[in-house]
Amino acid sequence: MPFPRRLLIPDEQLVLDLRPHPIALVMPAVLTIVAFVAAAWLSANTTVDWLWWALFLLVVLLYPVPKLIAWLTSNFAVTSDRVIHRQGFIAKRSMEIPLEAINDVRFEQGILDRIVGAGTLVISSASEFGRNSFDNIRNPEGVQMVIYEQGESNKKRMYQGSAGGQGSPPPPPTAPSTTTELERLAKLRAEGVLSEEEFQAQKAKILREG
Repeated sequence: MPFPRRLLIPDEQLVLDLRPHPIALVMPAVLTIVAFVAAAWLSANTTVDWLWWALFLLVVLLYPVPKLIAWLTSNFAVTSDRVIHRQGFIAKRSMEIPLEAINDVRFEQGILDRIVGAGTLVISSASEFGRNSFDNIRNPEGVQMVIYEQGESNKKRMYQGSAGGQGSPPPPPTAPSTTTELERLAKLRAEGVLSEEEFQAQKAKILREG
C-alpha cells in the first residue's frame, strides 16, 4: 500500500515511497513449495494424511504468511524532512529519522542483490534509533544519493530560515519632512556651522525638492 500522505506535515514533500524488493519473498515462496511437496508426498505414503497437511498449514502460517503481510504493509519513505519506515497491518510499527540527525548512510549488496537491484541500507543517526539497517531496499545506491541530496536541501532551508529569524533587513528610512529639514538648517546656522549664504542655498534646495 502507498505511504499515507495524510501523515506528512505542512510543506513536507514525499520524495521516495518504496515497497521492499520482491526478493524478500523468495525464501517464503521456496519454503511453501518445499512444505507443500513434502506434505503431498507424506500424505500419499502414510495412513495419517491429515496430519501432514495440518503441519503444512502450520508452517505456512508461522513463516510465509507473516513475511507476505510484512512485504505488503511495509513502506520505506524519504521526504524533504524525514526518513520513515512503517510496517504492519493490525499491529503497526513506525520509525522516523529527521534528515538533520543523519550522520552517515551506507548500503551493502551481495552478488544476488547486485543482480536483482536490491540491498541493505544502513543509516547512522544522532536520533534515539542510532544505527539501523533496512533490508531489501530497491536500488540502495540511488536511495543513498536521494537521502544525501534531501539532507543538504534541508540544511539550506534551515540555515536560511534561522538567518531570516535572526534579523530581517530593516525597512528603508523614511525621508525627513521639509519642516524638519528647515529646522535642522536653522539650528546649524544658529550654531555658526552654516553661514547665511549657505543656509539660504540649502533652504532653497529643500524647498525645490519638497
